[in-house]
Amino acid sequence: MDAVYGEEGDASSNALLKWRNQMGRRFQYYLDKSTPHAGMRWVATLVVAAIYCLRAYYVKGFYIVTYGLGIYLLNLLIGFLSPQVDPESEGPALPTKGSDEFKPFIRRLPEFKFWYAFTKALIVAFTLTFFSIFDVPVFWPILLLYWIVLFVLTMKRQIRHMIKYRYVPFSLGKQRYTGRKPSPEKASTSSD
Repeated sequence: MDAVYGEEGDASSNALLKWRNQMGRRFQYYLDKSTPHAGMRWVATLVVAAIYCLRAYYVKGFYIVTYGLGIYLLNLLIGFLSPQVDPESEGPALPTKGSDEFKPFIRRLPEFKFWYAFTKALIVAFTLTFFSIFDVPVFWPILLLYWIVLFVLTMKRQIRHMIKYRYVPFSLGKQRYTGRKPSPEKASTSSD
């Protein structure tokens, strides 16, 4: 009788494992399909953030969860703005003079991983708002003030680092050159 029960347990755990793997592959498929659509991904994340804000406002609580979320997102932002190789600790990898070789900016935390961790954190924080154990009573203005001070000090340090090592963590895409535009004098003579 134990053998029969063991086989049924194995069959059900095997079916559960198979279903989990199938769901994991399907999730990864859709995640891979979303990779080139950065704008749409961020819009969806902003919608999730708005839903979280509405939920926190509606229940008038979960300030500790929101504070923890803010600290985590600040940490992600610093990783997103920082170079992969820190020039202070691992030598100057970024060009500091005009004669230095150009090296592209490579983030410590790539945009896709930044977005994915950002979205996951929002979903986890949203889920936590349904459990009253995480609604710790605190005076939220102090948490907000402390987070703002922490944000300003951290970003000030990061901006100084960016200025010191002359890197910009943002690019507006590949520059396209259309060639020379004809001067206004030549344009008027060619139309005659």
